[in-house]
Amino acid sequence: MDARSDRNAIPLAVDLDGTLIATDLLWEGLFLLLKKNPLYVFLVPFWAAGGPARLKQAIAQRIDIDPATLPYRGPLLDRLRAEHAEGRKIVLATGTPRKFAEAIACHLDIFDRVLATDGLDNLTSGKKRASLISAYGDGGFDYAGNSRHDLQVFDAARNAIVVAPDRHAARWQAAHGAETMPAPKPTLRTVIKMLRVHQWLKNSLIAVPMVLSHEYFNTDMIWQCLLAFVSFSAVASAIYILNDFFDLALDRKHVTKRNRPFASGALSIPFGLGAIAVLLAIGVGTGLFLPPEFLAVLGGYMVVTTAYSLSFKRMLLVDVLTLAGLYSIRVIAGAAATGVDVSFWLLAFSIFFFLSLALVKRFVELRTTAIPPGERIAGRGYRTEDQEIVAQAGMASAFSSALVLALYMDSVAVRELYPHPWLIWPLPPIVLYLTMRVWILARRDEMNDDPVVFIIRDWRSQIVVLIGAVLLVIGGW
Repeated sequence: MDARSDRNAIPLAVDLDGTLIATDLLWEGLFLLLKKNPLYVFLVPFWAAGGPARLKQAIAQRIDIDPATLPYRGPLLDRLRAEHAEGRKIVLATGTPRKFAEAIACHLDIFDRVLATDGLDNLTSGKKRASLISAYGDGGFDYAGNSRHDLQVFDAARNAIVVAPDRHAARWQAAHGAETMPAPKPTLRTVIKMLRVHQWLKNSLIAVPMVLSHEYFNTDMIWQCLLAFVSFSAVASAIYILNDFFDLALDRKHVTKRNRPFASGALSIPFGLGAIAVLLAIGVGTGLFLPPEFLAVLGGYMVVTTAYSLSFKRMLLVDVLTLAGLYSIRVIAGAAATGVDVSFWLLAFSIFFFLSLALVKRFVELRTTAIPPGERIAGRGYRTEDQEIVAQAGMASAFSSALVLALYMDSVAVRELYPHPWLIWPLPPIVLYLTMRVWILARRDEMNDDPVVFIIRDWRSQIVVLIGAVLLVIGGW
């Protein structure tokens, strides 16, 4: 018997979470469950008290997974397919509930047998080892795993394949000289992508009240704005990570979002949970150096953004109104941090202006998502036939923001704040240029799905905004 025949006579057992797929279905299932109904958060502790198997089964009974979208380990999957084609028996041996394991086995169609968690029997560590020995004998199988839970199984296997090992499995691999299939390590760029640092540009809206009150050189206010910026950016990143957890299944079906760190499996959910804790500590800790009103606004922002991630983003029109409100909250946060009053005019302008940009996001999604008429975009409340009404509402909001600004130009407040008010009359046309250009580019399919970041990055928009800023400064002198 040659080496290949000898190898094929021994089945190859493969772990699932962290080994065959670059994620953990227990964590994914938990967030799918909470997205389905946030009130399940009160039942999870009771299920967990009954042991890991009870928690897994409780989650599996209430949700389904899509095996086609999971982040599989490409090199390992290719090897399994090749060995299956050569006639080797491939066994899926996992602590994942049988419902999920069977769905994945059916999708891949390479497994001859599935060993998984059934009932309250959690098939991990020693129990997995005993199950494999019972089926194939001690040393009668090869095994591919990745974590400390697989060490006992490695010891019972004829050969071990250590895939993307954690520190425990890495030490075992080094001590035994076992075969290894390492995964790419996360880079600083991956972490920056997780934090969505480019989205921090939105938090520059915090400085708007200070600028409009002509306190450009007030060092105390500048420092307060910087602290508020750091606080909001940290909290915003924490919420973005949480939002990614809830949207894993949807992101994996998206052309570009499937490359996000958690959707692709580049970063683990436990790593993200740790990052959330650190970011919230930074955000709240920084906010403690600012007036209590700022912390109140920050708390409101956290509540609304979490509600948006869980529910509001799937509601027709409620989603865009919430987004517009979240942009305006940043302005209010800047006022709370610096003690500057927010005028009715500023809030009215910001609501219409940011509502227009929020509608651009939905319009772009409708333009770029291929769905049949009558069906909704996944995770949204909109259908293909809504494109025109969304565009009309967005352009109407753009003109409304310019109208509010024009009316403000003729108010008593302007005459009190600006010695030369005629210098700031070009601001309404500037606003119209910014918003109408965004809409035109969106209709040309030349707009990404974040118009606020686009305006901040686009050099033409930067020039126009700079002109407006200069006019504001000169008009106020």
